[in-house]
Amino acid sequence: MAMSGQDTIAVIGAGIIGAAAALALAREGRQVLLLDRAEPGVAGASFGNVGHIAAELVQPLPSPGLLFGFWRELFCFGGALDLPARQALGMLPWIRRFAAAAFRRAENTRQLAPLVLPAAAAWARWLEEIGRLDLLRRHGHYEIGFGSRARALMRTQARAVAQLGIDTQPVPAEQLLPLQRAARAQMAAGLWFPNSAHVIDPLEAVRAFAAAAVARTAAFRRFEVRSLVSIGDKIEILGDQPPLLVDAAVVCAGMGSEPLLASFGLRAPLQSVRGYHVELPGQPAFLDAPIVYTGAHVLVTPMAGRLRASSYMEFAAPDAPPDPRKAARLRQKVRALGHTCDSEGPSWVGARPVLPDYLPGIGRALGPARLFYAIGHQHIGLTTAPITGELVADAVAGRTSRHPVAAFDLRRFGALVS
Repeated sequence: MAMSGQDTIAVIGAGIIGAAAALALAREGRQVLLLDRAEPGVAGASFGNVGHIAAELVQPLPSPGLLFGFWRELFCFGGALDLPARQALGMLPWIRRFAAAAFRRAENTRQLAPLVLPAAAAWARWLEEIGRLDLLRRHGHYEIGFGSRARALMRTQARAVAQLGIDTQPVPAEQLLPLQRAARAQMAAGLWFPNSAHVIDPLEAVRAFAAAAVARTAAFRRFEVRSLVSIGDKIEILGDQPPLLVDAAVVCAGMGSEPLLASFGLRAPLQSVRGYHVELPGQPAFLDAPIVYTGAHVLVTPMAGRLRASSYMEFAAPDAPPDPRKAARLRQKVRALGHTCDSEGPSWVGARPVLPDYLPGIGRALGPARLFYAIGHQHIGLTTAPITGELVADAVAGRTSRHPVAAFDLRRFGALVS
């Protein structure tokens, strides 16, 4: 028998987006049931996030330059992109949409930027409200390059991001020197991005949002959601336990979102783009902020008691076995940058849920059932979580959204034919 959840909103998925949605709804006094097959933050990509609040990533990835020059970034040539031919053949519809989005980059940037540019301030506001500002460092981040062309490349980068409204400052030589010596580089150059930030423990950030939601009007329940069924204006949730009947649901289930939304006629062409990380326990940071090493395609973030180094865009099934070459190469690159890093050791791989235009999916399904969604946040789920949570709260309340969200409606991909 279905369990009645009068005036209850189920949030499906307790990653960073789901936890933020639950907190945003609970702040408004709504009865929230946060559901996940595992404890908050454990099961999906949020666990292995590199912690960078990337307020500079206002441009979606698809661009003409990448479309025609992606091969330079391939893993087989030392880059971060791994797109095997067999995988690409199975992704042709997704790739066609990616290619089309490449020629809409300016418009898509205009839509995405309001979610990204204020991200650090939004994180500070939320964490201050729940008493967890200890998780946040607003020290910006650095982009560092080595070699004879580094200064010219950084000048070009500074001009490009300035056109997008992003502030940068050159990194002084005295700050560069320890990194340059560690990497045994003859020349170095860098930019400081003052308006980005980082969290020192991404898993603890998810837990903090979930705990704050529960301290208000939310409850958390371990429940593996397998399908959703519209019953009049209510939604039945089916899974590994007796079914639940709720008044509304918000799907924030990462790569698991596509089948849940399909029963409501929504097409969510999510692609798994996997990232890897390794950790360096007890090691000091060169700078107390994330460092993007542009030539090495590596991001190193100082975290609580450790450094976390991350890289790669691996197009593969979420449950495919990890590629041992990637962790090994990442460790090799981290050593080359001057960190002490064993050649072997534990690593993590996780799937980022990515829609082909690299815009998120945020909206409501048509019909009497109150089915909402917040999915497909690609590399910026952590970055945009608080603002996405507020957009979900706006949608559930039926009020005008604080940022335009029409461009994020999944109907842009067409309706499913039943």
